[in-house]
Amino acid sequence: MLLLIFATLFGVLLNAGDALQIQCYQCEEMKQNDCSTPEYIVNCTVNVQDMCQKEVLVKPDGIHYRKSCASSGACLISSSGYQQFCTGRVNSVCISCCNTPLCNGPRRKRPTPSAATSNRPSLVLFLTFLLLPLLPVT
Repeated sequence: MLLLIFATLFGVLLNAGDALQIQCYQCEEMKQNDCSTPEYIVNCTVNVQDMCQKEVLVKPDGIHYRKSCASSGACLISSSGYQQFCTGRVNSVCISCCNTPLCNGPRRKRPTPSAATSNRPSLVLFLTFLLLPLLPVT
């Protein structure tokens, strides 16, 4: 029983340092430039701004971009509120939300899973099953 408690606490401690912070592109009213270069990258406020937002405005003089960090509630409300105005024509406004690092930048191919991906849940599960046979049977 003691080992099971130890393994559980070990798993909790492994995840204790994880902060919910992402990076997003941020710019205001950029014309013809979608501001997806390194100088526009910002760190979003930890545990508050948990999404990236992208606004695409079609104006008579061309396409304008607005990008920022956002809270999930505010972003989802604004994107659903503007859905009817997202036509792609002049005076169109399209707002999208996403929750992965730099996801409000240019569209990219989907990344393939790599060894660098966090394996903490797998490690905790592995340790638990490794230590289970060591528990005394009552």
